[in-house]
Amino acid sequence: MNEQNIEDIISALYDMVQDARALPLGADKCILERDKILDMLDEIIAQLPVELKQARTIVESRNELIGQARREAEALIRQAQEKAEKLVEEEAIYQEAKRQCQEMVLQTQNRMSELRKASNDYMDDALRRTEEAIAMSLEDVRDTRTKFKALVENQEKKANAAAQDVEE
Repeated sequence: MNEQNIEDIISALYDMVQDARALPLGADKCILERDKILDMLDEIIAQLPVELKQARTIVESRNELIGQARREAEALIRQAQEKAEKLVEEEAIYQEAKRQCQEMVLQTQNRMSELRKASNDYMDDALRRTEEAIAMSLEDVRDTRTKFKALVENQEKKANAAAQDVEE
């Protein structure tokens, strides 16, 4: 089966059910290719770990973003400290350097907070969307499986009834 995403496979399953030939005297019953449907369901199950891997990738991206922000903050703090040490030579310059250093530290802390909040919001949204997609896919697979089982049971009942009619 060519590479398709879960939504495409589920859409194809729906199309197969809609386009399936109706059984005689049973407009709401149809004939489907069991192997083809089972293959498509297997493909969906195989792709679920891909969705989970994408969620893990998002988490790793968030962690990298936080690490980068931390490194950036540490670099800014080091720069502020180096600048402060150079300005220590005179009292007025020292006071100004101390003020600037504190301001830079505060700005860095604010920047870190902003980056952390933005990355957490991004991560939460990405995980929420991934969770919703997986939940919808799982629900669709369960619904399709239930419908498929009902269809198979009805077909078996009809086949048994027909076999009994033939025996009588």
